[in-house]
Amino acid sequence: MPSNPLNSRNALTSRRCRTPLTAVVGSLALTVSLAGCGDGSDASGEKTVTVYSADGLKGVDGDGWYDEVFADFEKDTGIKVKYEEGGSGEMVDRVVREKNDTRADLIIALPPYIQHAERKGLLASYDPKGSDRVHGSVKSVDNRWTSIVNNYFGFIYNKKELTDPPATWEELLDAKYKDKLQYSTPGVAGDGTGLLIKAMNDFGGEKPAMEYLGKLEENNVGPTPSTFKLAPKVDKGEILVANGDVQTNFEQSKSLSNIAIWFPAREGGKPTTFAMYYGAGLMQDAPHSANGKRLLDYMLTERAQRQVSGIGGGFPARTDIRPTDENAIELAGLLDGVTLFEPNWEKIEPGLDGYVDAWKTATGN
Repeated sequence: MPSNPLNSRNALTSRRCRTPLTAVVGSLALTVSLAGCGDGSDASGEKTVTVYSADGLKGVDGDGWYDEVFADFEKDTGIKVKYEEGGSGEMVDRVVREKNDTRADLIIALPPYIQHAERKGLLASYDPKGSDRVHGSVKSVDNRWTSIVNNYFGFIYNKKELTDPPATWEELLDAKYKDKLQYSTPGVAGDGTGLLIKAMNDFGGEKPAMEYLGKLEENNVGPTPSTFKLAPKVDKGEILVANGDVQTNFEQSKSLSNIAIWFPAREGGKPTTFAMYYGAGLMQDAPHSANGKRLLDYMLTERAQRQVSGIGGGFPARTDIRPTDENAIELAGLLDGVTLFEPNWEKIEPGLDGYVDAWKTATGN
């Protein structure tokens, strides 16, 4: 296991985020017709497609990006979407267990879990329509997966209870956060693993990051497999601070009015974040491979990508889609002035178990 891939020369690049909506993407033009021709069946004759996904894109009240896209897809193709969700690690562990009896057609997970699925040989090579407009940093070099929605790691706090919100990692060690702070479990939840990655970046390596998280454990309520469920607890004031991601928390803030997004910095430093995109891949030996391809194509259509910010509160994966809706403008403001760094997922993924073990040792979890 590399001791700190974030310190390697090619592992990390930092920059000031001046145009957040296009920080990871460029500007291109493309017109893509909607997928949805034919009779909606694959070689098996079944008009279904099964999706295993990290949570965050499906709305609690049926008003999320997945809800809209799946409904449109079913209407246009006649193919019914069967959907199951959980933490990124949980979903990828499931497809690993089902390797000899593949049940999912598509797997959608945050990094480094989508890379883990690729390394395990679980993903088929497929170049979906529209993926040529997805930046190379958020897709597989050999077409095993591609981002469908871009996103960023973040934290939330209760803005009603905390009139003076936290700004640094060090502030979270204060006694006022005793049993008022919680983050999702690294190795299970993608955002929980994201916390390890950000801490290793901000503190300058694995050892100082784990030393800090060991101290933070004094205030931590304890592990939880779901990041999504932390926001309601923050909103109610049961806890005051939690980890999360911009897309999910921004969407939740529309109904949970007491939560606000922030990005921790080291004391005396500047706030940082990194991309936590939703990577989608076609399963090797997918039971409904043709339908899986059609849904993956569909999620990258111009129509679906233009709905990412307005409905899902996220950032389009396609570089030629530049939304100007109210949500897009607000999202840009959230990231203004935040320094972006780029983890080397290819080095992080093989060492992930080691980082999680180090976290368990440091925190006693």
